[in-house]
Amino acid sequence: MSQKIVFMGTPNFAVPSLDILLKSDHKILSVYTQSTKKSKRGHKYHLSPVEKFSLEKSLNVRSPEILDTEEEYNFFKSLDMDIAVVVAYGKIIPKRFLNLPKYGFINIHASILPKWRGAAPIQRAIINLDKKTGISIMKVEEKLDCGPVLLQKEVNINADDNSKSLAEKLSFLGANSLIDAIELFKKDKVKFSEQDHSKASYAKKITKSEARINWDNDAKNILAKINALNPNPGAWFEFKNERFKVWKAEIINKSGDVGKTLDNKLAVACKEQSIKILEIQKEGKNRQLTNQFLLGNKIIEGENLN
Repeated sequence: MSQKIVFMGTPNFAVPSLDILLKSDHKILSVYTQSTKKSKRGHKYHLSPVEKFSLEKSLNVRSPEILDTEEEYNFFKSLDMDIAVVVAYGKIIPKRFLNLPKYGFINIHASILPKWRGAAPIQRAIINLDKKTGISIMKVEEKLDCGPVLLQKEVNINADDNSKSLAEKLSFLGANSLIDAIELFKKDKVKFSEQDHSKASYAKKITKSEARINWDNDAKNILAKINALNPNPGAWFEFKNERFKVWKAEIINKSGDVGKTLDNKLAVACKEQSIKILEIQKEGKNRQLTNQFLLGNKIIEGENLN
């Protein structure tokens, strides 16, 4: 028997889950997404990836600025849904909404809970040099990412993974797992397991100041930060009062004074080993491969990169 579903999501991460539901025998009653944002440049309106996809597929889309209003509550209640599916919606679900679906709300979270609850689980897993991560499908409760878990699936974090590539892997894993989860509801085989809250860790949002590279760290930790913050917000350093973002790098077995360039090709000494910058972006300019960048920018051996 097909399930009547309300979907709530906003970024690219959520689109594969919505797509797989649309291709299944389940019925999508409505899609909720965060309201359209104005871009910083040009003040043009941009649709969220979920809203854009939904409109292309002629789905009913709602993007209330405030979810907890009488109008939205009454509309949500009128949908008479079986399940509400949340995938990176970006808003807290009001308490009075939680019991409206027949089977409640389920959420796809991009970590193996209770590890990395919160806003930036993918980035934190890479920064922490975790070997594995995964997705958890859990029941939505009042406290953030604390609900009991229905199912979990793991993936390896590869050495060359950045937050974009890992998010893509997890988004498709989550989408396929979502179908498995809904099958459990159909077959009345749902069994939620409480999280071990004593083992919880929190993936707080990445700040721009945190994205600054501290060369007085081991090269492996610096490379992890570069990968974790690609594509947003980007790990950076300053040189002659200008900011440079590092998009791609590799570890090399050289040593020298921490934070100083070891050659004319942007190898930088770290506390242990060194980083060779492979792709860089000067503030206000486009991303470039290092050899292209150095044609128009001079950073020679012995320079100090703050």
